[in-house]
Amino acid sequence: MPKGMRNGISEVLTGRRVAAVNGGGRLDLRLDGPVTVRVAHEFRFAAPSFAAPEEVEHFFPALTFRPTPTLLALVGRTVDTARITLAGGLELGFAEGGALSVAPHALLAPWSVLTADGAVCAGLPGGEVRWTEPGGA
Repeated sequence: MPKGMRNGISEVLTGRRVAAVNGGGRLDLRLDGPVTVRVAHEFRFAAPSFAAPEEVEHFFPALTFRPTPTLLALVGRTVDTARITLAGGLELGFAEGGALSVAPHALLAPWSVLTADGAVCAGLPGGEVRWTEPGGA
């Protein structure tokens, strides 16, 4: 994937505020815009903690989950960094602390970024990443 495409996710997500966090069979982070970061597979969230350097929680949305207080605390926070890893994973950092990481998956599409016009970017099986122009095919 060309470097410009990996950096493009930063342009789409950085500076957006988290409006809602929803669970179920997936994690939906609704950002202002409106933009949604949808996570359909295992992810981890590292939150700053006063007791330790950071507290890391692992989540398995396929098993149906409810967002924890740590995830719900993302509401109102701003995406500070966003990047697609060389392997095709997604990493988000939040200005007020915390980092969400979604690893690539060999058989499943673990994450996607959607706008009102449809998917903008998606992690596909095997770590491939597909970009779509908003409103395009």
